[in-house]
Amino acid sequence: MTNDRKIKANRANARVSTGPRTVEGRTRSARNALRHGLSLRVCSDPALCEEVEALARDIAGTDANAEILELARRVAEAQIDLRRVHSARHKLLSDALGDPFYDSRKTALEKLRFISSLARPNAPDIPLPVLERYLTSTPKGPEKFATILSQEAKRLLAMDRYERRALFRRKTAIQVFDVARQSGCSEKGSRQRRKLRPTPHMLNPWMDE
Repeated sequence: MTNDRKIKANRANARVSTGPRTVEGRTRSARNALRHGLSLRVCSDPALCEEVEALARDIAGTDANAEILELARRVAEAQIDLRRVHSARHKLLSDALGDPFYDSRKTALEKLRFISSLARPNAPDIPLPVLERYLTSTPKGPEKFATILSQEAKRLLAMDRYERRALFRRKTAIQVFDVARQSGCSEKGSRQRRKLRPTPHMLNPWMDE
């Protein structure tokens, strides 16, 4: 009788502890093991660096000098960084919502403890279909979303911090860029006005020297 219980417990344990079975599930699991990389600079990614350069040229304009282009690059880097945070948050939530086996760590531990208890000599004899239904049950609908928010609260809070920093950098970079561009336009206008300032001979070319 004890052997039958152990076999049943082992089978049940295998059903909940083998991990993702599909290639997509295994790939998603591997990505979840990696850090989201938001602590790295945007330009550490060559693809994102190209996007920063393209956006900076659009912000600065075609006739921008090196200083204006560098300030525009700071604005673009903050904007791309902000977009990266939004993408990471969206991916975290969409992956969790799309995972049919998603469950809280607390519930998973409870199920593992229950499986271990089935190997004891005095464990109750539970029909395998009932046991399988309990072990493979996961939250659905609003309950699942609430579980995800609670389970991933630490990572979501970290993303919120990155988002606030990116917003602050973008705001500051835009202010500095606007001041520099306005100053450049003022200096350029002053130079043009000095060039166009009329001399006495321009006003009266027949006057005596």
